[in-house]
Amino acid sequence: MAIRPAHDDDFDAIAAITNHYIATSTIHFAYEPLTAGELRTQWHGYRDRFPWLVTCVDGAVVGYAKAGTWRDRAAYNWTAETGIYIADASRGQGLGKPLYVALLAELEARGFRSVVAGITLPNEPSVAMHLALGFEPCGVIQDAGFKHGAWHAVGFWQKRFSRAVAS
Repeated sequence: MAIRPAHDDDFDAIAAITNHYIATSTIHFAYEPLTAGELRTQWHGYRDRFPWLVTCVDGAVVGYAKAGTWRDRAAYNWTAETGIYIADASRGQGLGKPLYVALLAELEARGFRSVVAGITLPNEPSVAMHLALGFEPCGVIQDAGFKHGAWHAVGFWQKRFSRAVAS
Protein backbone atom coordinates (compact mmCIF):
# COMPACT_ATOMS: atom_id res chain seq x y z
CA MET A 1 0.00 0.00 0.00
CA ALA A 2 1.23 3.48 -0.89
CA ILE A 3 -0.33 6.83 0.04
CA ARG A 4 0.43 9.87 -2.10
CA PRO A 5 -1.10 13.15 -3.31
CA ALA A 6 -3.68 12.81 -6.07
CA HIS A 7 -2.54 13.33 -9.68
CA ASP A 8 -4.54 14.37 -12.74
CA ASP A 9 -4.57 10.80 -14.06
CA ASP A 10 -6.12 9.38 -10.85
CA PHE A 11 -9.59 10.73 -11.53
CA ASP A 12 -10.98 7.84 -13.58
CA ALA A 13 -10.41 5.64 -10.51
CA ILE A 14 -11.65 8.34 -8.11
CA ALA A 15 -14.84 8.72 -10.18
CA ALA A 16 -15.41 4.95 -10.24
CA ILE A 17 -15.01 4.74 -6.45
CA THR A 18 -17.31 7.73 -5.88
CA ASN A 19 -19.94 6.54 -8.34
CA HIS A 20 -20.22 3.16 -6.63
CA TYR A 21 -21.33 4.95 -3.45
CA ILE A 22 -23.62 7.32 -5.35
CA ALA A 23 -25.39 4.40 -7.05
CA THR A 24 -25.55 1.91 -4.20
CA SER A 25 -25.64 3.78 -0.90
CA THR A 26 -26.58 6.83 1.08
CA ILE A 27 -22.96 7.48 2.03
CA HIS A 28 -22.79 10.02 -0.82
CA PHE A 29 -25.90 12.16 -1.32
CA ALA A 30 -25.48 12.81 -5.06
CA TYR A 31 -28.14 11.21 -7.26
CA GLU A 32 -26.27 11.22 -10.57
CA PRO A 33 -22.81 9.79 -11.33
CA LEU A 34 -19.91 12.24 -11.47
CA THR A 35 -17.42 12.27 -14.31
CA ALA A 36 -13.68 12.15 -13.83
CA GLY A 37 -13.58 15.62 -15.39
CA GLU A 38 -16.03 17.05 -12.86
CA LEU A 39 -14.06 15.65 -9.94
CA ARG A 40 -10.75 16.78 -11.46
CA THR A 41 -12.12 20.31 -11.88
CA GLN A 42 -13.28 20.33 -8.26
CA TRP A 43 -9.82 19.20 -7.15
CA HIS A 44 -8.09 21.81 -9.31
CA GLY A 45 -10.11 24.52 -7.58
CA TYR A 46 -9.02 23.35 -4.13
CA ARG A 47 -5.65 21.65 -4.44
CA ASP A 48 -3.45 24.61 -3.49
CA ARG A 49 -5.18 24.89 -0.11
CA PHE A 50 -6.77 21.48 0.49
CA PRO A 51 -5.06 18.10 0.07
CA TRP A 52 -6.51 15.14 -1.80
CA LEU A 53 -4.63 11.89 -1.17
CA VAL A 54 -4.96 8.48 -2.79
CA THR A 55 -4.01 5.04 -1.58
CA CYS A 56 -2.67 2.56 -4.11
CA VAL A 57 -2.27 -1.19 -4.03
CA ASP A 58 -0.07 -2.69 -6.74
CA GLY A 59 -0.12 0.68 -8.50
CA ALA A 60 -3.93 0.94 -8.67
CA VAL A 61 -5.88 3.67 -6.86
CA VAL A 62 -8.21 1.90 -4.41
CA GLY A 63 -9.21 4.82 -2.21
CA TYR A 64 -8.99 8.52 -1.66
CA ALA A 65 -9.35 11.06 1.12
CA LYS A 66 -10.04 14.70 0.48
CA ALA A 67 -10.44 18.01 2.23
CA GLY A 68 -12.35 21.06 1.14
CA THR A 69 -14.11 24.18 2.26
CA TRP A 70 -16.38 23.72 5.26
CA ARG A 71 -18.04 27.15 5.00
CA ASP A 72 -17.36 30.02 2.61
CA ARG A 73 -16.74 33.03 4.87
CA ALA A 74 -13.16 34.03 5.69
CA ALA A 75 -13.58 33.37 9.41
CA TYR A 76 -13.98 29.66 8.60
CA ASN A 77 -10.67 29.43 6.70
CA TRP A 78 -9.09 27.40 9.51
CA THR A 79 -11.63 24.56 9.41
CA ALA A 80 -11.80 22.01 6.59
CA GLU A 81 -14.41 19.39 5.75
CA THR A 82 -13.08 15.91 5.05
CA GLY A 83 -14.26 12.83 3.20
CA ILE A 84 -12.85 9.37 2.58
CA TYR A 85 -13.88 6.66 0.13
CA ILE A 86 -12.43 3.18 -0.33
CA ALA A 87 -13.23 1.04 -3.37
CA ASP A 88 -15.90 -1.50 -2.45
CA ALA A 89 -13.66 -4.46 -3.32
CA SER A 90 -10.93 -3.08 -1.03
CA ARG A 91 -13.04 -2.38 2.05
CA GLY A 92 -12.12 -4.18 5.25
CA GLN A 93 -8.43 -4.43 4.36
CA GLY A 94 -7.19 -1.72 6.72
CA LEU A 95 -6.66 0.90 4.01
CA GLY A 96 -8.93 3.67 5.31
CA LYS A 97 -7.38 4.53 8.64
CA PRO A 98 -3.79 5.08 7.42
CA LEU A 99 -5.10 7.14 4.51
CA TYR A 100 -7.19 9.31 6.82
CA VAL A 101 -4.29 9.69 9.29
CA ALA A 102 -2.15 10.97 6.40
CA LEU A 103 -4.84 13.46 5.37
CA LEU A 104 -5.23 14.73 8.93
CA ALA A 105 -1.46 15.12 9.32
CA GLU A 106 -1.32 17.11 6.09
CA LEU A 107 -4.16 19.38 7.20
CA GLU A 108 -2.47 20.01 10.54
CA ALA A 109 0.84 20.74 8.79
CA ARG A 110 -0.97 23.26 6.59
CA GLY A 111 -2.13 25.14 9.70
CA PHE A 112 -5.76 24.13 9.96
CA ARG A 113 -7.32 24.47 13.40
CA SER A 114 -9.96 21.77 12.97
CA VAL A 115 -11.67 19.40 10.59
CA VAL A 116 -15.33 18.44 10.30
CA ALA A 117 -16.70 15.18 8.97
CA GLY A 118 -20.33 14.54 8.08
CA ILE A 119 -21.49 10.92 8.22
CA THR A 120 -24.83 9.64 6.96
CA LEU A 121 -26.31 7.59 9.79
CA PRO A 122 -26.24 4.79 10.59
CA ASN A 123 -22.64 4.03 9.61
CA GLU A 124 -20.95 2.36 12.57
CA PRO A 125 -17.62 1.62 10.80
CA SER A 126 -17.16 5.29 9.87
CA VAL A 127 -18.26 6.53 13.29
CA ALA A 128 -15.83 4.10 14.98
CA MET A 129 -12.93 5.22 12.78
CA HIS A 130 -13.59 8.89 13.45
CA LEU A 131 -13.81 8.32 17.20
CA ALA A 132 -10.58 6.28 17.13
CA LEU A 133 -8.84 9.18 15.36
CA GLY A 134 -9.85 11.70 18.02
CA PHE A 135 -12.97 13.20 16.46
CA GLU A 136 -15.72 14.28 18.83
CA PRO A 137 -19.44 14.17 18.02
CA CYS A 138 -20.89 17.64 17.65
CA GLY A 139 -24.44 17.14 16.42
CA VAL A 140 -26.93 15.31 14.26
CA ILE A 141 -29.19 16.84 11.64
CA GLN A 142 -32.32 14.69 11.34
CA ASP A 143 -33.85 14.22 7.87
CA ALA A 144 -30.86 16.01 6.30
CA GLY A 145 -31.08 14.20 2.97
CA PHE A 146 -33.57 12.17 0.95
CA LYS A 147 -32.16 9.30 -1.08
CA HIS A 148 -33.26 5.81 -2.12
CA GLY A 149 -36.81 6.54 -0.99
CA ALA A 150 -36.06 7.52 2.59
CA TRP A 151 -34.91 10.41 4.78
CA HIS A 152 -31.46 10.12 6.35
CA ALA A 153 -29.79 11.82 9.29
CA VAL A 154 -26.26 13.19 9.08
CA GLY A 155 -24.03 13.28 12.13
CA PHE A 156 -21.12 15.66 12.42
CA TRP A 157 -17.79 14.99 14.09
CA GLN A 158 -14.94 17.44 14.67
CA LYS A 159 -11.24 16.99 15.31
CA ARG A 160 -9.31 19.95 16.65
CA PHE A 161 -5.60 20.61 16.21
CA SER A 162 -3.75 22.61 18.81
CA ARG A 163 -0.87 24.08 16.78
CA ALA A 164 -2.74 26.17 14.21
CA VAL A 165 -2.21 29.92 14.31
CA ALA A 166 -4.39 32.34 12.36
CA SER A 167 -2.63 34.88 10.19
